Amino acid sequence: MVVLLGGLALTGPQATASVFGRDDRVPLPKSMQHVGDRLGLFFDSTFNSVCTAFCVAPDVIGTAAHCLYRTAGQKPLQLTDLSFRLHGTSRKYAIAGAKNGAAEANVFAGSTRLNVHPPIDATRDWAFVRLEQPACSKGTFTVTSKPVDEVMKLSTSGRVFNAAFHRDLPKWQPMLNSGCLVRRSFDDADWKTIRRDFTNSDQLLLHTCDTGAASSGSPLLMEGASGPEIVGINVGTYVQSKVIMLNGEVLHRFKADDVANTGVNAQSFDKSLTAFLAADTVSSHKDISRLQELLAQRGLYMGPRDGVYGPQLRTAIMAFERASQIPPTGFASYSLLNALAGESEIVTGKIPSARTSSGQGKP
Repeated sequence: MVVLLGGLALTGPQATASVFGRDDRVPLPKSMQHVGDRLGLFFDSTFNSVCTAFCVAPDVIGTAAHCLYRTAGQKPLQLTDLSFRLHGTSRKYAIAGAKNGAAEANVFAGSTRLNVHPPIDATRDWAFVRLEQPACSKGTFTVTSKPVDEVMKLSTSGRVFNAAFHRDLPKWQPMLNSGCLVRRSFDDADWKTIRRDFTNSDQLLLHTCDTGAASSGSPLLMEGASGPEIVGINVGTYVQSKVIMLNGEVLHRFKADDVANTGVNAQSFDKSLTAFLAADTVSSHKDISRLQELLAQRGLYMGPRDGVYGPQLRTAIMAFERASQIPPTGFASYSLLNALAGESEIVTGKIPSARTSSGQGKP
């Protein structure tokens, strides 16, 4: 029997270009220089990893999660080795806290273990990174949250475009691909088949922007009233291959065909991004250790006091926030540290109910 198998090919260092029809990638025209001024390279020289990143605040960039953590089964990159360089400049910026053992606390990602085989996690392949210092001196992008149906309608009128770096092209310069189509079904795969292969497929942007290696993490854009606005993030290419199987074993595998490039819709991350931008995240190993100790005293954290921000600490922080009627974020912040340090002694390990404003994060 012949079976269709789906998968996601990530546009990383070794990937080839995924072009649909004619290759429409062209250098950004001078009239769109403001777009290039808000893009940069996010890279790790040790492993030759390069992605596109975009500015959303003077000290915060967005990109794809796999540009930091790779995918399930792969060894993640060292956050301390990653740097951002704004287009047209030579200075490199590390992740905030990288020099003090707190880089993990300054990255907010949809997932750190992405599946590239069904169920594919493309809609969780987003990440935002706080930098050690403001690097985005020439402007930032606005993130616009729109339903996928609306993004598709915008694309049919030629209003959706992509700006990215491409490793397969001769020069490291931001390239424009305008008039990208965002659709649900394609000649090689209908929506029923595609939807089966992805988790949270309702926030999936299947698009025809031409991509190449290093374009992962690049913004999918529309022209708004006051300039370009981000409607999604390009993350990889959806591919399908036919295999001949007998008694559950693959007898023959045909060459995989590109169906469409994939992006995650901004609705998947816009609220999380707003909270991350407002957080005063900690910047040292010592501060994280202090958070672990204070949460452990309240019976909320059972992990090691190692000064490392990880899933256990994030869960404990969210438990404290919920109990204190603080909007749960899981961020290791100085506001949280002050709130914990200011708590009165707790009887039987329970946290007293307290109201707080979401802006200050204090009880």
